[in-house]
Amino acid sequence: MAGKRSEKEIGEGDEFEIHLVTSWDTKEIADLYRAGGWWREGWDHNELPRLIRKSYAFAVAVERHSGRAVGMGRAISDSTSDAYIQDVVVAPQYRHRGIGCMIVAELVTHCLTEGISWIGCIATPQTAGFYRELGFSQMEGFTPMLYGGSGGDIPS
Repeated sequence: MAGKRSEKEIGEGDEFEIHLVTSWDTKEIADLYRAGGWWREGWDHNELPRLIRKSYAFAVAVERHSGRAVGMGRAISDSTSDAYIQDVVVAPQYRHRGIGCMIVAELVTHCLTEGISWIGCIATPQTAGFYRELGFSQMEGFTPMLYGGSGGDIPS
């Protein structure tokens, strides 16, 4: 376990703790991305350290007795005014135990402590209730969008 905790360790509950990290075991993180359905085979595990390091905040939920990562989430931000919570996932066998709430709460607290007050996320219909219970609300009049490639002229 030595070397894995690199920034801030937050004690929460009896069984789990949340760590804000700048590095973590890439296999454990890839397994969590798989659990969320977000990992594409062929992706390079070697890119994960950079993803973690370049995130504004990267939270890992750790089972105390095993030291194993059982959940994660991250915030991306301009470090000044806005942040987005994303990639929140808990391993299936650990769900419904408050771990996801702990992860989001730690990321929100970190952003607020750093002076970032506009904190957003994009929830799936299945997770919207989870985020509502944590203080998020739907942004009326806005539509989340994703760039899908060519189709328009991007100024160079």
